Amino acid sequence: MAPPQRRPFRRRTPSPAALEAVGRAMRVDSAIREFREQRARRSGRAPSLIPYTGYGSTSWVRVLGRVLITAQVPLDTESPQESFRGWRSFTGIPVDGAPVRVEIGDVVHHVVADHGGVIDVRVEADLSPGWHTARLSIEGERDAGTAATAPIFVLDPAAPFGIVSDIDDTVMMTALPRPLLAAWNTFVLNEHARSPTPGMAVLYDRIRRAHPAAPFLYLSTGAWNVAPTLGRFLSRNLYPRGPLLLTDWGPTPDRVFRSGRAHKIDELERLATEFPDMRWLLIGDDGQHDEETYSGFAEAHPDNVAAICIRQLSTSEAVLAGGRSRERWREQTTSANWVFAPDGGGFAKQLERQGLL
Repeated sequence: MAPPQRRPFRRRTPSPAALEAVGRAMRVDSAIREFREQRARRSGRAPSLIPYTGYGSTSWVRVLGRVLITAQVPLDTESPQESFRGWRSFTGIPVDGAPVRVEIGDVVHHVVADHGGVIDVRVEADLSPGWHTARLSIEGERDAGTAATAPIFVLDPAAPFGIVSDIDDTVMMTALPRPLLAAWNTFVLNEHARSPTPGMAVLYDRIRRAHPAAPFLYLSTGAWNVAPTLGRFLSRNLYPRGPLLLTDWGPTPDRVFRSGRAHKIDELERLATEFPDMRWLLIGDDGQHDEETYSGFAEAHPDNVAAICIRQLSTSEAVLAGGRSRERWREQTTSANWVFAPDGGGFAKQLERQGLL
């Protein structure tokens, strides 16, 4: 039986009609956000800076964060503060175009937050491999609470490979593809109510101990709003520290609604460009499009893939997730090493045989 027609790895160019619809959606979204921001400022509320973990090389770093006018809820992505219901992370008001000062050592950069208040900039820096910090502050704001410290992991050029891991149904048990359950998990539950996937934290710790210089990047279709919740979940369940690569909800320059798969494709392409000599261990599950996305990346960048690990969902998980991916035929169409297992223990045995653990 002939394999199904595969979709291109790169995103398609939107039609003029689609771009016009996007333009209208962005104007409406901007008007709503501006109204909410003005109302909040009139009530005396000031912007806050939420730092996210960034990454980089010895000559540049990618600084991540967000500027929001928000209620007093735990914003740190890693500290084990008191938990809170997921919906509270979506009540913040993004500050479009906020000017932000970034200090890395003695070097200062002046950057601007995007439409969603997200700071996602690449700046020059002369740093050694390992963990560093960047100090972020909102320029023009006198509120002392507008300063924050963002951790940054600088990749070691000598690292044998890096890990790019999905989150939902890979390291955390959820049912994200099903809209109602996704809404429940996102807006109602807190991180204490989420369950780690059996054996995955132990597997990641073994990889970290076997390859101390290997970076861990967590790539998810989740919104930046849930970064604090996800960060605390990963920390509480002893997953290795690493940047979260999330996305912003709402209209984007080329889509009315965000595309999770397009987000993953863009981030993987970016990593291939930023680290052309790095090989990645790609870890996902068969409940969404991870097989298709990782397979496309392996075809486009075969030298950048160490192996592809796909967690097999249980029957009940597959039902909640809307079924399993039917892309298993792809393992025979790429040169990458494919590993399939239901949990971390199954992955460990096969990665040992491949010499990666």
